[in-house]
Amino acid sequence: MALLLAHGGAFPGVRPALLLVAPLLPLAGVALSYGPHTDPLHELVATSPGGGLRLLLVRGGAVLAVCVPALTVAGALLPPVAGGPGPAAWLLPALALTLGALALGSYLGCRNAVAVVGGLWSLGVLAPVAVRYGALPAELLAQSLAPWFSSPAAQAGWAGAAVCCAALLAVRRHSFDRLETA
Repeated sequence: MALLLAHGGAFPGVRPALLLVAPLLPLAGVALSYGPHTDPLHELVATSPGGGLRLLLVRGGAVLAVCVPALTVAGALLPPVAGGPGPAAWLLPALALTLGALALGSYLGCRNAVAVVGGLWSLGVLAPVAVRYGALPAELLAQSLAPWFSSPAAQAGWAGAAVCCAALLAVRRHSFDRLETA
């Protein structure tokens, strides 16, 4: 859709919109890949030896195997926006947000955790621009996304957050052996 808008619809500012949404797409896939709301046999699967966190990670890996190449190719084919991040700058934030949602999911359930993490991401990125300018033009969105993605310090922060979330997920791995109620 982003490629059609950028090349066919003469909407060159679609790259910032894709960068805003790209870290959220794996989250949506994770929310839809595990739990009683998506799997009619969840109770049987969750109590089996291959269920729990192992199954969630396998399904999450399948989601990432589809999302990462598609979004990377789309980002590379989009026209650049001045002052905006590069086409693959969303990879570490997506990994950190996904691991954060999985770690939070050990407390709240996957679907609720994804809603919280996705909402906080959207609010954190969009609110400063919307409050300051009252609108979200592509140039302002690109400038507001740059600090979240572009600098080495930001990418190091996302890598550190991913490691911390992975460690918390490892500590909380047994919570996925219980059935989710949400």
